[in-house]
Amino acid sequence: MPYAPSNGARLYYEEAGSGTPIIFAHEFGGDLRSWEPQMRFFSRRYRCIAFNARGWPPSDTPTASGLNTEDHAAADIAAVLRHLGISRAHIVGLSMGAHASLLAAIRTPELALSATIAGLGYGADDATREQFERDTVDFAQRFETLGTKEAIQPYAINPYRVQYQNKDPRGWEEFRRQFEAHSAEGSAAALRGVTLRRTRVPQMEDALRRLAPPLLVITGDEDTPCLAPSLFIKSVCPTAALSVIPRTGHAVNLEEPDAFNRLVLDFVTLVDSGRWRPRDPRSLGRSTLADPGERP
Repeated sequence: MPYAPSNGARLYYEEAGSGTPIIFAHEFGGDLRSWEPQMRFFSRRYRCIAFNARGWPPSDTPTASGLNTEDHAAADIAAVLRHLGISRAHIVGLSMGAHASLLAAIRTPELALSATIAGLGYGADDATREQFERDTVDFAQRFETLGTKEAIQPYAINPYRVQYQNKDPRGWEEFRRQFEAHSAEGSAAALRGVTLRRTRVPQMEDALRRLAPPLLVITGDEDTPCLAPSLFIKSVCPTAALSVIPRTGHAVNLEEPDAFNRLVLDFVTLVDSGRWRPRDPRSLGRSTLADPGERP
């Protein structure tokens, strides 16, 4: 089995295709298999890499304190690329993987041809932060006391997952079965070390304003916790574009794979052709007049 070493863990990865590299970072409820619709589509013209995060077997689950943080998650993306001898790649992430992908683009911009971040922003809202923290702590405890199969039952059918179940019951059932097989220890460690402690999107404002790599933000319009953070990123990051997919929840790449693939393909094609440009500063004015400072 292929592994990439990274900061006290071996990360299992899979590859398909050839050409410009794209690396995929999965969400908490998924693993590298969650990217199968993208691996099949993009490997026809790109070199695609998907890997399991630390704590998601067959990747290692480090037990030492401090080896499961957002810093490690971001560095793991870079470690997989460097292990494969890849100097630059398009980075694509969902939810937990989107957070790691955004941090990787911020901290190691030399590695990022671009970054696509989907379903990003859980826990960013001050109004719901206390509930988010309680839920995260409770969820970690459920993994440890009940085991994965029982722990995930409410989460797999939460308000931002029912869209997937309604549209594609067979696909959702596959997602649930795969989720049930995840490591309880690894999931609990990620919840406490990454989810509970990660930097909130508004706290990244200064870094987002300076971000150099092209950025595509994707969210489902019914993935409520991610709507405001996605709009915030668009409003402050000059290299960002925002796409909202209608009647869609959190697992956007699985729920609407055709729409997701087309958005990402159009984006990386523009980037690769050198046609992606930062936002025109003239579009930031608040008046509908071309120059409200001038009067006849």
